[in-house]
Amino acid sequence: MNAPAQTTSPSAQRAKALPPIKPQAIHFTLDGNAITAFDGESIFNAAKRSGVDIPHLCYKDGYRADGNCRSCVVEIDGERTLAPSCCRNPTTGMKVQTSSERALKSQKMVLEMLLSDMPDVGYKWNDDNAEQDLNAAVGQHGELSDWAAKLSVTVRPELKALRREQPKADFSHPAMAVNLDACIQCNRCVRACREEQVNDVIGMAMRGAHSEIVFDLGDDMGDSTCVACGECVQACPTGALMPKTLVGSQIVDKKVDSVCPFCGVGCLLTYKVKDNIIVGVDGRDGPANHSRLCVKGRYGFDYASSPQRLTRPLIRKAGVGKNPEDLINLNRDTADWSAVFREASWEEALALTGTTLAGLRDTHGKKTLAGFGSAKGSNEEAYLFQKLVRTGFGSNNVDHCTRLCHASSVAALLEGVGSGAVSNQVNDVEHAEMIFVIGSNPTGNHPVAATWMKNAAKRGAKIVLADPRVTDLGKHAWRALQFKADTDVAMLNALIHTIIDEGLADVDFIAKRASNYEALRENVKAYSPEAMAPICGIPAQTLREVAREFAKAKGAMVLWGMGISQHVHGTDNARCLIALVTVTGQIGKPGSGLHPLRGQNNVQGASDAGLIPMMFPNYQRVDNKSAHQWFEKFWDTKLDEKPGYTVVEIMHKILAPDSDPHKIRGMYIMGENPAMSDPDLNHARHALVSLEHLVVQDIFMTETAWLADVVLPATAWPEKTGTVSNTDRMLQMGHQAVLPPGGAKPDLWIIQQLAQRMGLNWHYAGANEGVAAVYEEMRQAMHGVIAGISWERLERESSVTYPCMSADDPGQPTVFIDRFDTLDGRVNLVPADIIPADERPDQDFPFVLITGRQLEHWHTGSMTRRASVLDAIEPIATASLCGADMATFGLETGDVITITSRRGEVAIHVRRDDGTPQGAVFMPFAYYEAAANLMTNSALDPYGKIPEFKYCAVSLRRGGQAAVLGGYGRET
Repeated sequence: MNAPAQTTSPSAQRAKALPPIKPQAIHFTLDGNAITAFDGESIFNAAKRSGVDIPHLCYKDGYRADGNCRSCVVEIDGERTLAPSCCRNPTTGMKVQTSSERALKSQKMVLEMLLSDMPDVGYKWNDDNAEQDLNAAVGQHGELSDWAAKLSVTVRPELKALRREQPKADFSHPAMAVNLDACIQCNRCVRACREEQVNDVIGMAMRGAHSEIVFDLGDDMGDSTCVACGECVQACPTGALMPKTLVGSQIVDKKVDSVCPFCGVGCLLTYKVKDNIIVGVDGRDGPANHSRLCVKGRYGFDYASSPQRLTRPLIRKAGVGKNPEDLINLNRDTADWSAVFREASWEEALALTGTTLAGLRDTHGKKTLAGFGSAKGSNEEAYLFQKLVRTGFGSNNVDHCTRLCHASSVAALLEGVGSGAVSNQVNDVEHAEMIFVIGSNPTGNHPVAATWMKNAAKRGAKIVLADPRVTDLGKHAWRALQFKADTDVAMLNALIHTIIDEGLADVDFIAKRASNYEALRENVKAYSPEAMAPICGIPAQTLREVAREFAKAKGAMVLWGMGISQHVHGTDNARCLIALVTVTGQIGKPGSGLHPLRGQNNVQGASDAGLIPMMFPNYQRVDNKSAHQWFEKFWDTKLDEKPGYTVVEIMHKILAPDSDPHKIRGMYIMGENPAMSDPDLNHARHALVSLEHLVVQDIFMTETAWLADVVLPATAWPEKTGTVSNTDRMLQMGHQAVLPPGGAKPDLWIIQQLAQRMGLNWHYAGANEGVAAVYEEMRQAMHGVIAGISWERLERESSVTYPCMSADDPGQPTVFIDRFDTLDGRVNLVPADIIPADERPDQDFPFVLITGRQLEHWHTGSMTRRASVLDAIEPIATASLCGADMATFGLETGDVITITSRRGEVAIHVRRDDGTPQGAVFMPFAYYEAAANLMTNSALDPYGKIPEFKYCAVSLRRGGQAAVLGGYGRET
């Protein structure tokens, strides 16, 4: 996606059209009418497509048909027994009756018998009358009651008298209520857990009348290995499994379609809203998730209604200094900021910020200001923010968290294949024979994407998990390559060496579509598996075995995360992955290619929109003369010709001497939290408090907001309308579901107000602060990839994949089919050699610290730790050690250890994780009271300018004073 802004991207050239597949038609008779089914289609689905709705309970669209409830039975002419229509296929000439006397009698009997076992008061109903008449069984039990009403079924007293002994309720889980007295044992929850999400928690135990649904080995749900994806709740037809916020009446004020605000998978969802509060979330059948969600997407919604939301502009009180040491105590109750800030009107706060920033610019020069945008907001916000910095501040000093996530991946991809986006979408693993996952924990960081991988493994695909830590995906892996941290290049070059050395390279693909192959081949000669095995810790035989399978697979996909990118050699790591797929020809076709999994909901879109210091929108380099001229004309403004400073570089420039003409003196931060997310936090926080003026725009008093001069209350994702772009290159629409609290204002409004006070004459007309007008301008700036995606089309379709060049273009899920986006259309191979981490373990600091995310919490925790369910499941900070290291230190789970690096130390509780290798400790970075980034190293990859979060030397000692109270305002 890096073609010049005024031209069409090479990858936007359409792939050759495949001939349409015509399924075999089967003609049969349904209720006396001739209809057509397709080969493999069930009677049930053929009937539904023809407008005939057959009763059903165990059947659910998208799930494997089970046929166990028998409510969907039909009569087939000439057959002795009734047949379950959900798992019976029609044949030519078959005569089927869905509502014959015999079929109808059986259907009603099944419904009556199931109803007879139901409790008098159910847990899930839609009818207002049922809500008022709680003693009526009919209407109380979701789909069962709906079908009973349609078929006029009521329970005879004689059957009711034989009702089973009711199981006890289980309320042990923070999110879900288990009431098995309403269970009809349809097995939808079992299929949801075992076959859709592949979590293998729910099963059936016992036999006959004693059979029951169980979690693990009969554990309470809250004590089981349940990961709270909620797929079982969404699947349950009767309310036996329910979200605690929705037990009872299902009547809500409205349902609003949107996109999940968390990771980059981009799951489509529907918010359920009552009294301007989100009370539930359902997965929607979007192309990235097909109705699936994870615990964050399904239960992490109530942060938006937190009492700690910012609702009024705040200005720091005169004489109140900025002390980073106060952050832990201040964060205890972030609704009480009165000791530090005073309330202000919007006019006062905007005037103060606009005047101060403009004064710094005009006094000290245009390089004196910088802006951090957000990957948690919309594309329109990202586009307008970077435009403000470039045209209002006057420099390219604009960046966001991509610099801390995948900048090195993007650098290597732009260099190698000409595009910083993915070549194939995640669910393309369905067509892969090998799935190579490296430097990523998808079950924790991208759970819905992980389900596609687990589904593929169940179908026979071979997963290779390459990571210093063996995470949950390892249970489904064919091979787990637990290489030594920091030896990525050694291991990957050994794979490439094997492929070339054993004659497995795709010489035809290389000859036609690759450049610089000879240099690569020469370079990897020294990287035999036998030579690399002692370095990376993987046996040579295993390396050769994996290399052979990768090369021979009909399709092999590589997916990676920040375990690859967040190193000083992150760009080299990605270069090796590009070389691996190139020498094997595993790119440019279904089931193969390169996919860097994006961490936040709009990392891809924010980068596309130009929220990076060296690129205009659509990855046009600011120092490219033609691109520079195009944007100067487009924005009618003189623009800075040199790249700006990156996130970490800006922190250094804040602390530069006054004599430095590029010293940063003022900053505008929208939705980012560098006081938690930057490496070497003591340095970063020192820089932030040294600014002459800092304005922070956010929804909570984040750690960064506590250090601000002005705080502007903004809108949460459910409170805005806009687009985001997911890891699959899908541009997706989110609609406003609730109103913002108090005086909080839309981010687009705030940006435009500040722009006007910086001397820009901006007026974007239309609803939602002119979001459609902003989008249209962005579409023109990025017309090389999204020309065919109008606002109206997104409103209609919700999700469109790009490149998409015309209104009738369906989008291109797989790119590089004919050529790469480079100038010559060929992949540019770049050899890589071993470069050690900036800081290696030694006698004083013998352990390696690895940081990352965890399933329940996201980014710096400002949202997820204020979501009640997520906070209840994972309330305190922990560091993970393997059992052997715990034994060495005499530790038990829950004990406190102190972790120290050359930059800082943290006291934290320990948990056992035997997937973490000996000599390493893993910490999530979402906890302010145990901030992992106090210790991490700010050394940069020279190409991607990304810090080395994933590797630094630390020491451990038993004991220390861990935070007694954690979280935001919790008492325990």
